[in-house]
Amino acid sequence: LTYIGPDGGKHRPVMVHRVILGAIERFMGVLIEHYAGAFPVWLAPVQAILVTVTDRQLDFARSIQQKLQVAGMRVELDQRNEKLGFKIREAQLQKVPYMLVVGDREVEAGGIRPRLRDGRQLELMTSEDFVGLVEQECREATGGRVGLGIV
Repeated sequence: LTYIGPDGGKHRPVMVHRVILGAIERFMGVLIEHYAGAFPVWLAPVQAILVTVTDRQLDFARSIQQKLQVAGMRVELDQRNEKLGFKIREAQLQKVPYMLVVGDREVEAGGIRPRLRDGRQLELMTSEDFVGLVEQECREATGGRVGLGIV
């Protein structure tokens, strides 16, 4: 590719292109497309979402949320005054890797029953065991390079 310059001679054009975030934006686009929005737990912006059955479980859910956040997990609490089915459907649409439905049984037992994105339900476990499970999943998926927290 050449052009004729003011001196009448052929010159090769030089194009300088600067983009601060362009490469990152394209990379994120590739990741979103590759995973169809269902990021693995180590990469997901929200790793788990707590969903309460009623307002009675809010205090317990907040304490679980705090424990998980202190451990480095990215967790949200859906405390909207909506029906449980609506909250579950919203979490599924957001493709959150783990959904933690908190009802009276979980409060009485003092634990959580994680539900995976694919619908499988895990057994009752403590918040500490859940953190260990997610951290192990993150480390296995990344060859030990990424644990919990910010990627």
